[in-house]
Amino acid sequence: MAVNSFMVPLGTPAPDFHLTAIDGGSVSLSDLKGSPATLIIFLSNHCPYVKRIENGLGQLAADYGSRVSVVAICSNDHVRYPDDDATHLAEQARRAGFGFPYLLDDTQEVAKAYRAACTPDFFLYDADLRLAYRGEFDDARPSNDVPVTGASLRAAIDALLEGRPVGGPQNPSLGCGIKWKPGNEPA
Repeated sequence: MAVNSFMVPLGTPAPDFHLTAIDGGSVSLSDLKGSPATLIIFLSNHCPYVKRIENGLGQLAADYGSRVSVVAICSNDHVRYPDDDATHLAEQARRAGFGFPYLLDDTQEVAKAYRAACTPDFFLYDADLRLAYRGEFDDARPSNDVPVTGASLRAAIDALLEGRPVGGPQNPSLGCGIKWKPGNEPA
């Protein structure tokens, strides 16, 4: 069942995290500081909404290069959804050309802190790590033939990089609900 992202209030500070990457390293929020824009994305491997845009997402990150800090986080219960374990996420990263860290949120506490609801779910922060954009990648969905461009997210990133406020409207992301561990669902 498709779920919309929560529209977390703009200006909200990025919650801190320190997570293990699929390659065995680790990344924390402090590792991302110093960039004019920081993009934190909640992803999964099995979701058709993610699969529809994953190559475009890899291209977007490559296009912006070092001007934007990008990190992906998978918070899904990989025991009940084994396609979202580290091995399968690594396959996805190769397939989609992800040149950014892909992190595992095994406790699901980071997803709760960010109020992530679905995959994909995008959180774009300014240089002060204040939320400037939360919403969709673009209008492409598994059920349509709209080209994957990342237009909505690219417009927000461009505004930040040019020192402009991110305009609106900001439409929620739509995707598969995060697969919470039994009893771990947010209140």
